Amino acid sequence: MTSDREQAIFEAGIKLGALYHQWVGTPISPQTAEVIEEAIEQAVGLQPFVEEITVRLDTRRMRPNEFGYSELAGLMFEVEIVTRCNGASCRARLAPHDDYPMMAILSCHDAPPVPDHG
Repeated sequence: MTSDREQAIFEAGIKLGALYHQWVGTPISPQTAEVIEEAIEQAVGLQPFVEEITVRLDTRRMRPNEFGYSELAGLMFEVEIVTRCNGASCRARLAPHDDYPMMAILSCHDAPPVPDHG
């Protein structure tokens, strides 16, 4: 069995991996980036254990094709997510690092147990 902390870490990792692979290749332009950011936040935020998510897309990395739009690429993502499993939480990030879309755990916290008032 896993601890709440381990489960929170797993949930953060699996959600960032799924987000990355679901959205890479999406047609995007500087004018639609904010809508895509919001759609990703809302979609991922529906999933169990997600407490908070922030998505920013680096529009400076867009390279329009002959039709005037780009495709969402991994290096455009700047995402932070917080997952919570019972008393444990995990903050993780997906962001460029040395020209690679790196996923990393930023912090994990175990909340103290809630006293039984019964």
